[in-house]
Amino acid sequence: MQSFRTELENPLVERDIIELERKIALFREGKIDEEKFRSLRLARGVYGQRQQGVQMVRIKLPYGRATSAQLRRICKVSEEYSTGRLHITTRQDIQIHYVSLDRTPQLWAELEKDDVTLREACGNTVRNVTASETAGIDPKEPFDVTPYADATFRYFLRNPICQEMGRKFKMAFSSSDEDTGLAYMHDLGFIPKVKEVDGKQVRGFKVLLGGGLGSQPRHGDLITEFLETDQLIPFIEAVLRIFDRHGERARRNKARMKFLVKEIGIEAFLDLVEKERKALPFHSFPLQFEDQESPSLPNPPRVEVNPTELGLDFELWKLTNVLPQKQDGFVSIGVRVPLGDFYLDQARPLADLVEKYAAGEVRFTLRQNILIRDVRADLVPFFYQELKKINLAQRGYNSLGDITACPGTDTCNLGIASSTGIAKELEKVIEQEYPQYLSNRDLVIKISGCMNACGQHNMAHIGFQGMSMKAGKTVIPALQVLLGGGNLGDGNGRFADKVTKIPSRRGPQALRVLLDDFERNAGGKDFLSYYDQQGQMYFYELLKELSDASTVTESDSVDWGHQEAYEVAVGVGECAGVVIDLVATLLLEALEKLDLGQEALELGRWSDSIYHHYAGLINAAKALLLSEDISTNSYANIISLFDEKFVETGKIQLGGTFTEKVYQINQQEPSEGFAKDYAKQAMEIYGLLKNYREEEVEA
Repeated sequence: MQSFRTELENPLVERDIIELERKIALFREGKIDEEKFRSLRLARGVYGQRQQGVQMVRIKLPYGRATSAQLRRICKVSEEYSTGRLHITTRQDIQIHYVSLDRTPQLWAELEKDDVTLREACGNTVRNVTASETAGIDPKEPFDVTPYADATFRYFLRNPICQEMGRKFKMAFSSSDEDTGLAYMHDLGFIPKVKEVDGKQVRGFKVLLGGGLGSQPRHGDLITEFLETDQLIPFIEAVLRIFDRHGERARRNKARMKFLVKEIGIEAFLDLVEKERKALPFHSFPLQFEDQESPSLPNPPRVEVNPTELGLDFELWKLTNVLPQKQDGFVSIGVRVPLGDFYLDQARPLADLVEKYAAGEVRFTLRQNILIRDVRADLVPFFYQELKKINLAQRGYNSLGDITACPGTDTCNLGIASSTGIAKELEKVIEQEYPQYLSNRDLVIKISGCMNACGQHNMAHIGFQGMSMKAGKTVIPALQVLLGGGNLGDGNGRFADKVTKIPSRRGPQALRVLLDDFERNAGGKDFLSYYDQQGQMYFYELLKELSDASTVTESDSVDWGHQEAYEVAVGVGECAGVVIDLVATLLLEALEKLDLGQEALELGRWSDSIYHHYAGLINAAKALLLSEDISTNSYANIISLFDEKFVETGKIQLGGTFTEKVYQINQQEPSEGFAKDYAKQAMEIYGLLKNYREEEVEA
């Protein structure tokens, strides 16, 4: 791999990219442990694929926004480094596949020319900050949450408090009480509210904490009905600090924040958050966007379209894909993107189209679609014609026929069954046999290829989860059928019940049975009301015949989208960047963190310096505990065990306890004086620990 020179103006970004290149070279030379290297590359958006020797690269697009220039840049990168396919995720990112690891630094440098990042798109970090794609144009919104989501993204990007947490951390902003951002199923979710205080209209957020999906979904706890906007950043930072310190680190399947909240209770968690406030660099962080001018609306030239060329298809498309905006005379256009996959010959014309005739940007949506905003109403026929030319004019945007699915066994290491294959088949069933549901937005189907729920199957009205099942001595691809989930609005939601398991090949018939029964017996009720009326066992009996493994045929052993017989082939997942720590590597990383702390000190970033030195001390202590074969499961656990095993036994003399030394971090304000004292103390303690280790090795 040859070195390259970036041409970026931002020295932080340039340093990130050059550091990735350097670490790749060290990894190739066998000088970095493979698991440690995995942690680093994941935090740079570089993720292993099911296929050996190539990487998936996740491009981080806060709240799903991409300008025309950024979309063209992504196309250029995909064409040069990938396959030309762009995949929209349920977190509003773009993923590209089959990328050479050695070329990822160049790829990243190319993206950054238009301010597009990979940083913290994967790994145990703050993941992409998502938001309702309608934020800023939603007729029902009290105010535009976009600048608040953007401020959150920028504040925590590269922030030392959230670089190596026990697990990933997800945040979402909804545009209104409809909660289309799904606040209730995030680590932190925010719904905008306006409150009158002393005769003035004050902005704030309803806050939910500790939600999540996965194999054990949890509804977020309501923390407050109204958090003023100046408290948004301080509250998030305090929460992240507590999660970083007390969150599980040994058991990956128990490491999300929802498990910490469940274990210690919400009151104890919030008490820790309140005590952490003293250590914060900002007790108030004003976000004064009230007087921010709204962006000027586009005023493109008129384009005449012959109405006779449009036909019935246009009228049907307009019913489902054209959405109202709060801006008079303008609408937004929903572009349905089956399975979230689109290509360069679609993306490039789309970038040109929105630049010339709309707002010069698109928003990628939580349902793996594209929203074109600020389209003057008279241009709708023209947009339809142009989208039709690039095969992006399918009707049924956000309808039952618009199915969400993760990549599954196509590229993901954790995929058990094909989620994209069954999604295509179900979409065919709806389009060909139940076309009336292409205008139904009250029913949602979501599919995941495994229990991790990247396709959000367990919060859908009808969900399918990929798995396997035995039919005699044969293992065949299967689907867990889940029913009864849904978003109820204003931070309330419900998770679906597991009803039964069926062979994957019977998925289309299961959908037919469910829809036929609903049409025949619901009597005008919505699906959730009908499900509650009938109960879980009713639907179990309804699908019982399809779940019978004794009647499977040879065709049931071939998964959708495949030609060969099914084999279970689950690799090592990288969703959390699981790390196997080595003593020498940990000590080296501790020193790297201390060096970052010294650098922050010189730049006057007192809070950052303190946190880097704190993290360095934790890593050094963990290294010594590991050398004694002592396992740990959280930063707080490392601190207490180090005292027990090394300080109280007299093996290391610190002139006090390790706990007292380290926990000054949340007992002092992050002033210049404290930052300098803490840095000096940290370097001295590191020296003692390093010397102890060297003496032990030599003994």
